[in-house]
Order: sequence, then C-alpha cells, then structure tokens
Amino acid sequence: MLDKNILVRDTIRMFLAEVQKFEIDSKEVADDAKVLQIINKMIKQRNDSIEQFTKGGRDDLVAKELSEVDVLNKYKPAQLSEDQIILRVREAISTSNASSMQDIGKVMGLLKNSLSGSADMGIVSKVVKDQLS
Repeated sequence: MLDKNILVRDTIRMFLAEVQKFEIDSKEVADDAKVLQIINKMIKQRNDSIEQFTKGGRDDLVAKELSEVDVLNKYKPAQLSEDQIILRVREAISTSNASSMQDIGKVMGLLKNSLSGSADMGIVSKVVKDQLS
C-alpha cells in the first residue's frame, strides 16, 4: 500500500475477500491447502477471462488480467520442473503397481495429494498417460 501499487493492492484484497467468503460459507478456517486452492481457482478464472477478452479484442483487459495472474503467482509455492514431475510419476506408478491405462485413477489419486499446488495437474495427467501407455 505504501508503494501505491493499486493493481497489487486490489488483487490482494480480492484474494482476501475470497478467503473470507470461504470461511464464512463453510464455517471453518482456511488452511494452507485451501488457500492454495483459492489462488489456483482465481488464476484459472483470470486465464479464462484472458481467453475471452483476447477473442473480443479487448487488449486493455487482457493486460489487466495478466498482471493479476502475475501477482497471484507470487503467492504460490515454486512449481516442479517436468523432470521432477516425471520422477514423481514413476515413483507413484511403482508404488501403486500400475501397469495400464486402467490404473490411471490410482496413480492420479496418489499424485494429487503429494503434488497439489507444486505442479500443474494437467501436465501431471499428461505425463501419467505417457508413462502408462
């Protein structure tokens, strides 16, 4: 606030409002996992908006949404590289004794808990499919 950066201030306020809304609606305190889930949800919403604004030719709104995504990404934990994801997927496959595409649910179940927030689950799913096929 002292820097008078309106974009950062407003983005953080929107995030805090989402956390408060969750706490009021669910009547429970948001833990780190839930806060991370809220951040990911907000980023996904902004990415959807960016896509729509790009189609509509609204470059000014695209720039604003991209800036908000950058601010929100600063509060997420460091993301794993693709090599690290591949290692984790191989470990999960061996742990669950998965051998075919029918076992993708078991592998993703193991990975969802351990990689939540530290990797894009879309990339993880792609790697799992590649490893099992």
